[in-house]
This record gives sequence, structure tokens and C-alpha cells, in this order.
Amino acid sequence: MKIWLIRAGLAGVTLAVGGFLFASSGVMNVAASSGHWPVTEWLLHYTMRRSVATRSLLIEPPPLEDPALVVRGAGHYASGCAPCHGEPGGPRGPIPRRMTPEAPSFEPRFEHWRTRELFWIVKHGVKYTAMPAWVAPERDDEVWSVVAFLERLPDLSVPAYRELAYGDSPDPGSTGIDQLDDYDPVLADCIRCHGATGSGRGVGAFPRLDIQGEAYLYAALASYASGHRASGIMQPIAATLDETALRHAARFYARASRAEPVASVERSAAAAPDARGQQIAERGLPEQGVPPCSHCHGPQAVAENGLFPRLAGQHRAYLIEQLELFKRDARGGGPYADVMREVADGLEPAQIRAVADWYASLPAAGQALHREQRPIRMTGRPR
Repeated sequence: MKIWLIRAGLAGVTLAVGGFLFASSGVMNVAASSGHWPVTEWLLHYTMRRSVATRSLLIEPPPLEDPALVVRGAGHYASGCAPCHGEPGGPRGPIPRRMTPEAPSFEPRFEHWRTRELFWIVKHGVKYTAMPAWVAPERDDEVWSVVAFLERLPDLSVPAYRELAYGDSPDPGSTGIDQLDDYDPVLADCIRCHGATGSGRGVGAFPRLDIQGEAYLYAALASYASGHRASGIMQPIAATLDETALRHAARFYARASRAEPVASVERSAAAAPDARGQQIAERGLPEQGVPPCSHCHGPQAVAENGLFPRLAGQHRAYLIEQLELFKRDARGGGPYADVMREVADGLEPAQIRAVADWYASLPAAGQALHREQRPIRMTGRPR
């Protein structure tokens, strides 16, 4: 038995030394242009499939039928995924075809994955490929929106895809951006999702910007760019913009918001809001340590601080999402993020929904008027 162990140990050492010498020699061709041997490609793909299947077993997909989820996922896919995986009516470019392994086309490969497996891949990425992990791993809500869209993608016609991913953005004349003298092509990605006037394309997939002032919009963009506010959709876009572009985007939507406000989706839907929501907004919940929302967020005509977002007319789903992110300590932002985390922590889920219902039911007052503020300084740890 002792001799057997010695021989096994020597064999292991020999293999380790041999492997190190082989790696050191440079004989191994690591060029992407060389591709993989068929057996290597099969083994790597099989290993990846089994790893994803095993690690996604306990993931329980939420309902993904909400059209707003699909639209939000489509908006990200067009800018974040299509360059490698292609899109209906738009073949992939030459670069992803030279990857090893080659980035799979959206059809028919995506439909071969289960819902929970798609979620795991989008969130965690895949080693030794060009598939990255989600920039903001705490934002499962964003990952699920991409999955909701991916499950629809293989069956979409070219016109249906373009409507979901781009809306009316390619034609400036159709969106009214030709009426805005500070439009710049750098805003193309913004307009594709938020619309030319910041109304968010009307389905609640994206927050309304047409009710905010320039100071708040700039602070939000700066938070995304610096990583203080987590979003796998917004961070990659904002991080590519310099200071001038960030301020230009904020100014563009602040000016666009001077147009006549658009009624929120929830307000036009007609259901009466929960009376508890108005009570929380106007009086707070002292017994739970929750101050009145209206002290900072209106709906009074003049807000005290330009860094406080106006909530009247904002999409209900967006308000609920932000409060839940604050409650989970997954939402950063400007200098008042810590205050909002404490407020959200004092609210029960039903109370969050009630106050979101009430604010969404209110008419939007248009661009907020704010007192002059001190220069914005982003502080605190990244979240």
C-alpha cells in the first residue's frame, strides 16, 4: 500500500511538472483565430450546460408577462446584447464571429435554455467567453426584464422587434426632437428608452424624466456614472459620458419637460388610489418612523431642494421598485440616499404599494421649480 501511494504521488508530481513545462514553453496556441478542436468545443459546451443547469435549479422565475418588462429588456438588448448576438433585420458584425467560442445568434439558440437558466447566464456571465456578468448583480429586476424579452425574441418579426427595442426613436421628425434646439446625437440611447420628451414611452417600462428638474437629472446620471447608483442598464451608458455630456443630457430633458405634461399610465387607467397612500404622503407614519413624503417630494408647486425628485405622475411600478431597492439596501444615489433607506425600511410592502398608487394617480405638474443649490458632490460608498 505504501509503495502504491509513493508511485501515485510521483505520478502526480510528474504530471504537474510536465503541465507547467508545457505551459511555460508557449507551444499551446491560445489564439482565438485557431479555434477549438471539435472534442474540446464539445467538452467545454457540455461542461457549461451542466454547470448552468445545476446552479440554476433553485431559481424560481417570477411572472414575466408584464409588457413593461419586455420593453425594458428590449431597450437594453438593442444596445448591450445585439452587437454580439444580432437582432431581427440586423445581422451580427464581423467581430463576434471571430470570437472563440463564437457568440451564439439569438435564433434559435436562446429558446433552448430554460427561463431560470437564462437568468443565471445573464446575471453571472460565462467564464472563458466574452459573456460578461451583469454590471449590477443586486438588480435582479433588471435581469428578469432581459429574460422576459429573450423569451419573446425568437418569435418577433422585424417590425415588432424594432417597435419594442427602438420605439419611434430613429426618426427625429416623428418624435418631435427637431423642435428642441439642444438635441445632440449623443442622446440617441436616452431617447430610445425615455422618449424625446422624457415620458418613458408610456408603458411604465422607464421612469418619467419630464417631471424632473435639471439638478436632479444631473445628480442621477452622475450617480450612475460613478457607480454610486446600481443599474446594469444605466451604468454602462452613463459611464461612457464625460461631464459635458452628462450635463447636456440633464439640460436636454429639463428643457424638454417644459412641454405640456403627459398623463401617467396609472392615472389614465382610472382605478382610485388607496386612501392610505395619501395619508402616508401627507402625514407620514410617526409610529413607524416614516416622515411625510410630501415634505420633500411634493406635490406642492415648488420643491425646497433640487435634488429631491418629484413623484406626482411618476409610473407606479417604478416608484414601487425604487422603494423596494432602498428597503433592500440595493439603491444608492445622491447625498440623500441614506435618508431614503431609513424611510423605506419603515414601510410595509402594502404601504409601499399604497403610496406609489397615490403618487402615480396625481397629475404631473411639469418641470419642477427649485431654489438654487450648492454644487453637487457625490459622496459615500458605491452601492
